[in-house]
Amino acid sequence: MRIVPHLGRVLGIRLRLHPTWAIAIPLIIAIVVTQFPEAYPLWQRMILGVAASLLFLAAVSIREIILNFLALSRGIPVKRVTLFAFGGVSQITKQATLPLLELLLAAAGLLTNLIIAGIFYAVHSVLVNTANVMIDGLILWSAYMYFMLALFHFIPGFPLDGGRLLRTLLWKATGDYDRATGIASWAGQGFGLLLIIWGILLLVLAGQWFNGLVLIFVGWVLYIAAAQSRRQTALREALQGIVARDIMARECPSTTPELTLGQLVRDCILVTGQRYFVVAEGGKLEGIVTTRDIKRVPKKRWNSTQIGEIMTPASELKTAHAQQSAASLLEQMEELNIDQMPVLEQDKVIGIIARDTLIRLDKTRAELGM
Repeated sequence: MRIVPHLGRVLGIRLRLHPTWAIAIPLIIAIVVTQFPEAYPLWQRMILGVAASLLFLAAVSIREIILNFLALSRGIPVKRVTLFAFGGVSQITKQATLPLLELLLAAAGLLTNLIIAGIFYAVHSVLVNTANVMIDGLILWSAYMYFMLALFHFIPGFPLDGGRLLRTLLWKATGDYDRATGIASWAGQGFGLLLIIWGILLLVLAGQWFNGLVLIFVGWVLYIAAAQSRRQTALREALQGIVARDIMARECPSTTPELTLGQLVRDCILVTGQRYFVVAEGGKLEGIVTTRDIKRVPKKRWNSTQIGEIMTPASELKTAHAQQSAASLLEQMEELNIDQMPVLEQDKVIGIIARDTLIRLDKTRAELGM
């Protein structure tokens, strides 16, 4: 999940693509190329395929923008949305929502899918008697695909809209949000596996290679998205009650702004292997410097360049406070794609939090059943 392209911010929400789009887009292009009449040249069908994939991505993105606008209008803070080929997975905690709001968002998601499919079909109805045969065919195909996506979302497996409905019912019945999310996510993984098996059977028994591969891909994406949601829930449970002071490294590698890069490399990096250094004066945070920053400077200038010249200043850093929860720290690190974060107390650096430490703690507690 760390290496994903960002689409920017909409309504203050960071949108990013899941890597499965790298398969989804070529697959959509292949579907269009094979489904459109061979009377059209291959290059025209390829262009239509690219247009169809971009149109599908735009429709999925618009759906998520609408849903998250609704969430924000209801007071639900959403900071990040990961776009899968079927829709988005938002970062929402139990404290930020209620069963009734979850029910509203799930119903809105199902309705939005049908509305988008209906808009595609309405455009097709306008174009059907015109000379724009290829464009009309593209819009009709998009209407069909989005209608199939709307039906797909009725599956009761999280993070599909049907799965959100299931989670809401389980949450209302048990009073346990995390447990409800876990069960709904297991259901999503189960349906994903069923689709994969169905696709394999089509390949082996019926010889339907193309349909089988599509089903396998759709099931795989659902399985991955559900597994990610379940891991996030398990992570929140594992880190519950733990704060930054409990797990921070108190002896963090530090240096001063006046030290040259050559001295830092010879005396610290080559000896300890450290890649991240806090830059401080009298205990007060001035910035950070990493090996990535150093590599941007030509080696012949290392002995004449001071750390203060290339460091990331404290004003541009994301920092933690001693009583900040470990779960929120990990969410911030994932959102900003950073590996370390200084911990401050009264503007003084008292330690450093590493993302690897949080993930390792989660795995250890899970192994012990804690």
